[in-house]
Amino acid sequence: MIGATTQTGDSMAMAPAAVNATDWRRVLPVLEAGAVTLRELQLSDAPTLLEMLTTHEVARFISPPPTSVEGFERFIDWTHRERAAGRYICFGIVPAGLEQAVGIIQVRTLTPGFDVAEWGFAIGSSFWGTGTFQEAAKKVLAFVFTDVGTHRLEARSAVRNGRGNGALQKLGATREAVLRRSFLRGGVYHDQVIWSICQDDWREWQRQPSGPAH
Repeated sequence: MIGATTQTGDSMAMAPAAVNATDWRRVLPVLEAGAVTLRELQLSDAPTLLEMLTTHEVARFISPPPTSVEGFERFIDWTHRERAAGRYICFGIVPAGLEQAVGIIQVRTLTPGFDVAEWGFAIGSSFWGTGTFQEAAKKVLAFVFTDVGTHRLEARSAVRNGRGNGALQKLGATREAVLRRSFLRGGVYHDQVIWSICQDDWREWQRQPSGPAH
């Protein structure tokens, strides 16, 4: 598992490319990030997401994922409804050469109008260390700060989730605090790190060739 935890619908938690900022509520754009495509989840993604996101190594630091194809189908339907309501965005991560999503990046609003939002992400362990997630995450950051207009993007990651915390740090996130005993998983309360990326930080990175967003 790479990333932070986000509470969403069915136990899990979290078109043309050139669209206006408000159009994502009607249809989520397709984003191209190197050898990765980011698109809205489809019901046909459910079997692959079940296979990829329910393994122990992926699921141990996220809210419990659905345990069946039908559960993922309900989750996918929920993501569409929440996106249409303007409260939530979920991209499926589709590597080149594949048709189904092998992971997700989800963003939910914390304030009216998406000014402050929280994101979380998970991807199948066979794609860890391949650069797939980093490319996808950078593209989603650009979308959130430019098209959606988010000012501050937060993430929570279990202190023990070294891979997730490392991924956030590489993306330029700032570690702000430790939230003690804030995440219940498997009957145990875990400490979490809260991370943030602000729009002005992200814009500054765009002007630096070696910055995290490049």
